[in-house]
Amino acid sequence: QVQLVESGGGSVQPGGSLRLSCATSGIVFSLNTMGWYRQAPGKQRELVAQITSFGITNYAASVKGQFTISRDNAKNTVYLQMNSLKPEDTAVYYCNAQRGVLGKIYEYWGQGTQVTVSS
Repeated sequence: QVQLVESGGGSVQPGGSLRLSCATSGIVFSLNTMGWYRQAPGKQRELVAQITSFGITNYAASVKGQFTISRDNAKNTVYLQMNSLKPEDTAVYYCNAQRGVLGKIYEYWGQGTQVTVSS
């Protein structure tokens, strides 16, 4: 019932741009904090960007100024605009939805989309 489907990943040259999309269903999108995480080989999954239901954003220091997270509540979709991409940005990017209700955290993940930055 709950689905988070990422798209927009692929291969890009250093300095290039990509726009990731995450289309959701089965959740009350407007009440969820949405986030993008990434995991590179041999590394732990890390938060890249997050946007709350109020539109407050949070970014990892490594991507601040490069990436922009946004949401379209009418489309139940969250985006990640990725500019000035570097090889270090190569990872699988995952979409995340979170909502806290009465002390319980409901969390959902997408399957991930590969982003490869290389010459």
